Amino acid sequence: MSQIQSQGSQTKKLRQPIVVVLGHVDHGKTSLLDKIRSTAIAAREAGGITQHIGASIVPSDVIEKISEPLKKIVPIKLTIPGLLFIDTPGHELFSNLRKRGGSIADFAILVIDITKGLQDQTYEAIDLLKSRKVPFLVAANKIDRIPGWESFSDQPFAISFQKQSNKAKEELEKIIYGTIVIKLSELGFQSDLYTKIRDFTKTIAIVPLSAKTGEGVPDLLAVLAGLAQQYLKNKLVFAEGPAKGSILEVKEVEGLGTVLDAIIYDGVIRVGDIIVLNGKNGPIITTVRSLLMPSPLSDMRARGTRFVGVQEVYAAAGVRIAAANLENALAGSSIQVANNYEEAEKISKMLQSEVKELIFKAENNGIIIKADTLGTLEALIEAFKRMNIPIRIADIGNVNKSDILEASLTAKKDRSLGAIIAFNVKILPEAEAELSNNNIKVFQNNIIYHLIEEYNEWREKLKEEEIQKELNSLIRPGKFKILPGYVFRRSDPAIVGVEVSGGIIKPGYPLINEKGKDLGRIMAIKDKDKSLEYAKVGSTIAVSIEGKILIGRHANEGDVIYTDVPQEHAIKLITQFKNYISNDELLTLKEIAEIKKNAGFKEYNIVLSKIKEILDKKSNK
Repeated sequence: MSQIQSQGSQTKKLRQPIVVVLGHVDHGKTSLLDKIRSTAIAAREAGGITQHIGASIVPSDVIEKISEPLKKIVPIKLTIPGLLFIDTPGHELFSNLRKRGGSIADFAILVIDITKGLQDQTYEAIDLLKSRKVPFLVAANKIDRIPGWESFSDQPFAISFQKQSNKAKEELEKIIYGTIVIKLSELGFQSDLYTKIRDFTKTIAIVPLSAKTGEGVPDLLAVLAGLAQQYLKNKLVFAEGPAKGSILEVKEVEGLGTVLDAIIYDGVIRVGDIIVLNGKNGPIITTVRSLLMPSPLSDMRARGTRFVGVQEVYAAAGVRIAAANLENALAGSSIQVANNYEEAEKISKMLQSEVKELIFKAENNGIIIKADTLGTLEALIEAFKRMNIPIRIADIGNVNKSDILEASLTAKKDRSLGAIIAFNVKILPEAEAELSNNNIKVFQNNIIYHLIEEYNEWREKLKEEEIQKELNSLIRPGKFKILPGYVFRRSDPAIVGVEVSGGIIKPGYPLINEKGKDLGRIMAIKDKDKSLEYAKVGSTIAVSIEGKILIGRHANEGDVIYTDVPQEHAIKLITQFKNYISNDELLTLKEIAEIKKNAGFKEYNIVLSKIKEILDKKSNK
């Protein structure tokens, strides 16, 4: 009888906590998982592992052996059978470990590169953990890069730290407290080095380590197992009833057909059991044909791994399930065992209502989200809702022609919402053809963080373009001096050499003199033979002016001429666009407003008052 099967005859006990690893790109998530496995294998004197997607169990006797040097610091006798690590790190996989109202993950390791600190994806991971109510500790990775740090391979951090120079110790603490503790504090979390914590219920443990040298890995395993055992005991008592789990992946396997790779987090599943899960066209009710399990410290989806058929599997475990009618099964779906078909129907209705919250079409304008699994779809919906981006359609599957047409209708009303977010799915040929005829944007990626980042960058660019477009429609403040000796033509149009002494001038801008009298408008701006769209302060150029202007009568050499900024344009510039105009423009606008006020336009008093407020604020900074 296998170890898994023999669980059935034992008294009720704790199951393995399910552990996930999250963090920013390149902070060392995969390296840390690889190091945990290789360290555990070395302790068991076992063979190597080929890494792929799946789950690995590190048994408690292995954890105790690895962390034995720490027994004075972390004195704990493990009663949990071990730790079940989800082998693929990152948000996308974590998103599939879903159940209604939370996650099936019991604990998370948040990996932070101490040389870089918290980065965008770190904050996203923390948001995900908070929303799923998953406790976590921090693995402060890459201590081997601390200046002056002497590495002691595979040793506990608590012991290695004592062997370091005072300078290396100070450098580590400066980074831990100055980079990680402060940032977590800003997010509302109290944290500290695990060696200094007395109450782990109130303080997040930080375990310094190196995924490269293995230093600190014993501390991580000891603290992780101890925390899970001590504070999640009630959650880890498995119910010996029908199994509950989450589908990680749906795949084709030669000789078996379509199978499910799933994590069982509660109860027991047996060959012959009725199972219920969500499918693309509605809930699927089928019967377990076979259960396949890898051995502890083996990866359930590693190439070359031999799978052994078992009759029953108890939580927590990664299991491959073969059954009929799984072709349309949805990854990220909950999976439950039913005692009979009547109960299966009830479960199917519950699972269906869960899907309706994630797969929908709304009447409002909004983006379209297409994803490959329920978990990633849910994670994307949550991420865009946090950013207050409305969603019109959320669905599983490839981008089709209908999606393009829906997005194009939205784009006509709001271009920034005429977008399709496509996570790990393709654009169908019919959609590609339609896409070339429409002004919409499709974002494709297999990393959630990158999708959100790309969409935000595009949205900001659109926003900037809209701002610039509106800003360009306004007459902005500018002034120039007619240079003595550079009158090329006195009228129809007047052509003069000028120096821009304030703000900005453009063709089409109306002009006034120092008394507020109309002098016509700028017809063209040239630098030698090159026509310019604008000229800024300091430019020496030629300007042609059309209108009722005669140089020598209405304006003279040496005179300063101003752009005639309408009052409503002036108000917009100093309210809506105050961050887009320079201080030089602001001072030029003040001069223009005073000229207009003195010419009898009393409404410019409001402009002068607002400019004074802005200048006063700047001088007080």
